[in-house]
Amino acid sequence: MKRLLFLLFLLAPTSAQADIHHAITTSTQLSVNAAATQAQRIGSSFSSSGLNVDTTDGTTNGTVSAGTITSGVYSPGTIAATQDNPGAAYSYSTSYTQADALATSAPAVGAVGNFSNITSTAAGVAGSLAATITSQGVMTITAGGAGTSAIGSMESALTIK
Repeated sequence: MKRLLFLLFLLAPTSAQADIHHAITTSTQLSVNAAATQAQRIGSSFSSSGLNVDTTDGTTNGTVSAGTITSGVYSPGTIAATQDNPGAAYSYSTSYTQADALATSAPAVGAVGNFSNITSTAAGVAGSLAATITSQGVMTITAGGAGTSAIGSMESALTIK
């Protein structure tokens, strides 16, 4: 009998040691953009160049006026050029870029201000923006208005050691 019990003991199934870990992670992210305005102001520039000419601001030969600055905008003075030797070859050129005037108030979204380079974006509208994930893993995302985004994700991980 002892032998039979010993034999049954040897033939009996052994239990296994195993760790099982299951994780389910769900998340949603809803975003509504804020209004934004970006502006870039350009400054004034003035240049004058010539060959075989005399320049004057009307007061003194060879002088170019410093001009004036009003509201942050440079305005060159009146400049006249006269040929050194009448009938001889000469060249003369001037160029002027007027600056954007200084702003007196912050720009309103969507309004065109007094700067040369403006990008303006209106605020997003949430509207019917929504997202849900049930315990069964069913995901529902409802679109919102302009300037919104919705992201939903579900991850299931099974680890057996």
